[in-house]
Amino acid sequence: MTPNDRKYSKTHEWVKLDGTTATVGISDHAQDALGDITFVELPQAGTDIKKGGECGVVESVKAASDIYSPVGGRIEKVNEALETTPENINSDPYGEGWIFTVKNVNPVDLDDLMDAKAYETLLESEE
Repeated sequence: MTPNDRKYSKTHEWVKLDGTTATVGISDHAQDALGDITFVELPQAGTDIKKGGECGVVESVKAASDIYSPVGGRIEKVNEALETTPENINSDPYGEGWIFTVKNVNPVDLDDLMDAKAYETLLESEE
């Protein structure tokens, strides 16, 4: 089930906005397609990121996949727990598997992202 409390990108990242701070991760579909995640290259806290900018890598037994930020701003925090337990993305992609937070997000950045229903429609069209 795709949570309704966030927005989704075509590159399978999710973003949950709280004021002007956004939490970012990858979708359940993305973690499932990757398989068992073995390593996460986290972005650097304190760096500025552009919407759509490449900011990390998720590696699995099957492949490596770039992470793109669905919003622009400054990376505030990274989920350091993923350095030792990257499998949190597999087990809880919408909770403990979050990847980073971005502060000073412009809410306009969310305008072209999909809600849960539109994202599920995209997934059906990809099958």
